[in-house]
Amino acid sequence: MSRWQPNVTVATVVERAGRFLMVEEAPRGSKVTLFNQPAGHLEPGERLKEAALRELREETAWQVGITDYLGLYVYQTPNGETFHSHGFFGMALAHLGNPLDPAIVAVHWLTLDEVEELERLGRMRSPLVLRRIRDALAGQFYPMDVVHER
Repeated sequence: MSRWQPNVTVATVVERAGRFLMVEEAPRGSKVTLFNQPAGHLEPGERLKEAALRELREETAWQVGITDYLGLYVYQTPNGETFHSHGFFGMALAHLGNPLDPAIVAVHWLTLDEVEELERLGRMRSPLVLRRIRDALAGQFYPMDVVHER
């Protein structure tokens, strides 16, 4: 008997001067690019914050100081996959200049209006993207020590 296992992911909202760090991705088999926060799957043996920092480096080439936990976001896709996405908030510290993950088309700093327009056009990777931004703007943060990892 196999056990059900959700996909465990991390995503980080990074805001600088009223703009949000976003990645434009080219999903397999799609002609349209989609937008997301820097995000990805937790790898074996990896801690959540480590995963978030790794995804930020790989997808944006930005070093970010993660300051807060936004919470656990649970999302079930139309095809029945379940994601447990841990949201973080951080500050951009330095651009590293490393090559980007091949799935990333471009890195953008977008205003909330631009993100909302992309949402209206159906160009978000999931409904969690805008939700995390709105939660961050509302100041719905938790201290990092609410995440207990050994």
